Amino acid sequence: MTDRDVGAEILNGIREIKAHKAGQIALKTRELKESASPQTIRAQLKLSQSAFAGLMGVSLRTVQDWEQGRREPSGPAKTLLRIAEQHPDALLDLA
Repeated sequence: MTDRDVGAEILNGIREIKAHKAGQIALKTRELKESASPQTIRAQLKLSQSAFAGLMGVSLRTVQDWEQGRREPSGPAKTLLRIAEQHPDALLDLA
């Protein structure tokens, strides 16, 4: 285990926030690209709707709703979809 000073890390974070608000520093940001549609990702993985739903941890009805545009994936689901698209082996290894 590494020795961490969590208190110091929190204080440094607060100092960075204050410096950013004062315009003294620019914080690092990242733009995440949108993933492909759930239907496209599922087709790339060569999975049925049922198998894809099981892998994503959602109901079959949810996958159907995503694919038919009746619902949008939530934040965590969007992250899983990005992983499935960009690193399919990582997700498929869980199956």
